[in-house]
Amino acid sequence: MLGLVLLYVGAVLLVNGLAALGRIAAREAAVLNVFVGAISVAGSAAIASAGTAASIRDGAFGLLFGLTYLWVAWNQFAGHDGRGLGWFCGFVAVTAAAIAADLSGAGAAPGSAWLAACWGLWSVLWAGHFGVGALQRKAWVRPVAWLSIGEAVVTAWLPGYLLLTGRLAAP
Repeated sequence: MLGLVLLYVGAVLLVNGLAALGRIAAREAAVLNVFVGAISVAGSAAIASAGTAASIRDGAFGLLFGLTYLWVAWNQFAGHDGRGLGWFCGFVAVTAAAIAADLSGAGAAPGSAWLAACWGLWSVLWAGHFGVGALQRKAWVRPVAWLSIGEAVVTAWLPGYLLLTGRLAAP
């Protein structure tokens, strides 16, 4: 499931970065945000439904992505300024930093170093969206857009592809 979700997270991060740069219309990007948000929510709910502590944790973390993309789509369709989403992104940035620290800490599962690095980079990206949305830092839009495009490849598309093709083992 992780490979599937990461593949499409890569697509949505790329498209959202391009939309922020004005290369495509936000309303067009909204379609992919709804799709990826729905996949993330459905996959996270399915994982959490196993009812174990680990599955509930993993489902909860996946829902951070799902809600983010659905909220982005809502803002793109409705034309909102993103302040509410920005504050949510601030919450997620802090949570993602904690997840990265847990995955890289003592006793972390072998092979989870790449996932810890991804969560750390996602934390930075969500923090950037906190600045753009909640704090209305318009000068951050272009750098955050380029960061989104870079992270699309490094943290999502490439690991997702490698997981789906069996070249990377899920932690």
